[in-house]
Amino acid sequence: MIIKNSLCFFLLIALHLNSAELETLQLWPDNAPGEIPGEVGEEDIRKPKPESNDVLRIANVTRPTITIFPAAPAKTNGTAVLVCPGGGYNILAYEHEGTQVCEWLNELGVTGVLLKYRVPRRKNRPPFDAPLQDAQRAIGLIRKNAKKWKINPQRVGILGFSAGGNLAMMTLTSFQKRNYIKIDSADHLSCRPDFGILIYPAYLVDRKKRDNLLPEIKISDVTPPCFFAHTGDDHVPGEGSVLAYLELEKAGVTGNELHVYPFGKHGYGMRKSENPVSRWPARAGDWMRAMGWLTEK
Repeated sequence: MIIKNSLCFFLLIALHLNSAELETLQLWPDNAPGEIPGEVGEEDIRKPKPESNDVLRIANVTRPTITIFPAAPAKTNGTAVLVCPGGGYNILAYEHEGTQVCEWLNELGVTGVLLKYRVPRRKNRPPFDAPLQDAQRAIGLIRKNAKKWKINPQRVGILGFSAGGNLAMMTLTSFQKRNYIKIDSADHLSCRPDFGILIYPAYLVDRKKRDNLLPEIKISDVTPPCFFAHTGDDHVPGEGSVLAYLELEKAGVTGNELHVYPFGKHGYGMRKSENPVSRWPARAGDWMRAMGWLTEK
């Protein structure tokens, strides 16, 4: 099934949640920075058939957004997490690495903020370049609207899967300077996440050498603490998570946690299986609790 307009997109989200209206914001008042008219086709949603094991995919995103999944007032602790689905920087796996993640965060009292960033890759730009602009802009908008959304602006994390994990790492390490010209007050607020959760992050190491992080990954003593989950049989090298964890420790960043499981491969997101890696949400929740992000403040 292919759905090709924004109205159907919002109806799809509402039906998925069986809940009240969710607030969705366009990230950019006009065209996103660096966009070339006509370079990318019309946005479309590919919903898998019920009998298939496929995933819901969003392609050709030119108007990036954030959708707010507020925690219940009785449970909220003031923490928010920007969720970045994976998809190789070509599509967005929007359900099992997106909406379902926000629902899990809500169970922890955390507000989920689902990022629909630009895909596919833009010509003559690094794969992460346009998505990084979207993520930086989103962090600023979350802080600008913190009071409205009952969020503590000093408790804003980022969570990403696969390419979304790469985007999370780039956001965690590239906050000193915006990747675009500032346009309003949201861009004058910090775009540094307070913590990161990276699940099978991609593009952190060369797939053949696997001995060093790629040069654009610049971890330092001001990089936020991170939680990692990966498997040894993943085609995306687990060394990326291991080396990033070690670099954080070497830089003196405290509070990091790393889990490398033997089996599970890639792309499981929130799906349950017999593999222990499918219990990563419980481990991440424990980490967030230990770090103080789930305590009301």
